[in-house]
Amino acid sequence: MTVEEMYASLKSMLADVVPDVELRYKAELAVQINQLKQEKNAVILGHNYMEPVLYHSVTDFKGDSLELSRRAAQTDKDIIVFCGVRFMAETAKILNPTKTVLLPANAGCSLAASITAKDVRDLKARFPGVPVVTYVNTYADVKAESDICCTSGNAVKVVESLGSQTVIFLPDEYLARNVARETGKHIIFPTLGAVAAVAGDAPADTELDYQMVGWRGRCEVHEKFTVADIRAVRQQFPDVRILAHPECSPEVIAASDFSGSTMAMIRYVENNTAPRFLLLTECAMGDNVAAANPDKNMLRLCSVRCPHMNQITMENTLHALQTNQIEIKVPEEIRLRAARAVERMITIG
Repeated sequence: MTVEEMYASLKSMLADVVPDVELRYKAELAVQINQLKQEKNAVILGHNYMEPVLYHSVTDFKGDSLELSRRAAQTDKDIIVFCGVRFMAETAKILNPTKTVLLPANAGCSLAASITAKDVRDLKARFPGVPVVTYVNTYADVKAESDICCTSGNAVKVVESLGSQTVIFLPDEYLARNVARETGKHIIFPTLGAVAAVAGDAPADTELDYQMVGWRGRCEVHEKFTVADIRAVRQQFPDVRILAHPECSPEVIAASDFSGSTMAMIRYVENNTAPRFLLLTECAMGDNVAAANPDKNMLRLCSVRCPHMNQITMENTLHALQTNQIEIKVPEEIRLRAARAVERMITIG
């Protein structure tokens, strides 16, 4: 595809989202990236939160963490360029260790940073024999301490698959609360030196009846959405269909019309004929869904961008391919243990 053809393609999708001068500039970058991708036998995986031009011009596969994990495991390309954040690139390396995995920028994640491998070991010592479910939004050494991983899309299915009365669910507080509600489990959260009940963080009786142990990690994007936001939107647009990511608070989930992973939200928009939609998740995804579904009325009332996802750009994606940087490494002993947990997740689907 020539630069002019790329520009025309992008303009047809993104003219209402991206300024024309930016489209022209990024069309040139996209052509360079796609040419270099072919020369180096590389594949580009793009998370649904990537900025619109990158998402629609250079990614070979798009999706949420579960879908991209599958693609990473299946690819026969020599190089995987992961347009996402570090824990996602680590997961690609865990599943396909012989490939070179590149991350265009050292993009972290507030949720992944909220827990360490030592934290998991300490929890397992406090609750011996209780299986550990770890959200895929964690680093490799945390996954290695887990029995199984999950995504926001299959968390309930993963918990139910264990057949265990009690589970440890880490590290997202809101996702854990939402899963606990769906599975009928009473959840508690550990604190320094004691176990705290859900309400009030008061030290709990050691005989407290609980079926889920959570952790107080949160996504810095999804925790910002509030019920007041939803009320304000519904007052202005009574016919809006509001879709919330499961990393939002239980109160926000209850006030929304649908809750699901990014892929589930995309399918919902594609398959429903509501007068208008609003996605309570990272803002770039709303632009991407709007561009892919021009017949849908997507409200653009979001001002919340993930500062980590936002580090991935067309420029550093090109640079990653040119320089083979930043290459992701996972120590083999950690990789092997983490792989078991991730592969169990993928098997459940």
